[in-house]
Amino acid sequence: MANLAVFASGNGTNFEALAGALAPTRHALVCLVVDRKDAFALRRAEKLGVPSYVVSYKGKRREDAEEEMLAILASRGADYIALAGFMRLLSPRLIDAYPSRIVNIHPALLPKYPGTQGIEESYRSGDRELGITIHYVDYGLDSGPPIRQQSFTRSGAETIDEIESRIHELEHHWYPRVMIEILDAHDSGFPCGVHPRRVETEKGDVF
Repeated sequence: MANLAVFASGNGTNFEALAGALAPTRHALVCLVVDRKDAFALRRAEKLGVPSYVVSYKGKRREDAEEEMLAILASRGADYIALAGFMRLLSPRLIDAYPSRIVNIHPALLPKYPGTQGIEESYRSGDRELGITIHYVDYGLDSGPPIRQQSFTRSGAETIDEIESRIHELEHHWYPRVMIEILDAHDSGFPCGVHPRRVETEKGDVF
């Protein structure tokens, strides 16, 4: 059994997808941590019965906010962290506390279009292949080692809302599956959290 904590800043749809997928497994989603008291993810956590915590960065250093987070993670026994729309860069202090155990999902095919505007920049790029990247977190901005990429080919006639919907479908399908594989691998003793044969990239509409 492994314990997962989720960090979010907004709506929390990926958090809810993770919670639903973990429920029938031997693993546990032990807490949600948000940096905004108005994050809708908090309502999702309340509905699902997941303990939630608000750690505001307002008026404090990032390192001080993260010390609060580390205390929460320790109290909940978290083994891994999944970033699910968490809109802040983590400091080396927190990353080093969970080496190769922090995972992020990004709504673009990295290394293209890192940062908070991944969907918009992908849409405007004219690229035919759009998709998601699930990756480990390092000190950089969306620069950590990739675990899985999943993509689809667009026709070019889609609106940005339609593209966003396709991106979210991929996120909600693949993020829980990859995280469960990582947690299963943790139980099996693989040192980096995921079996090396499961680090892969796939193109095309795969569900």
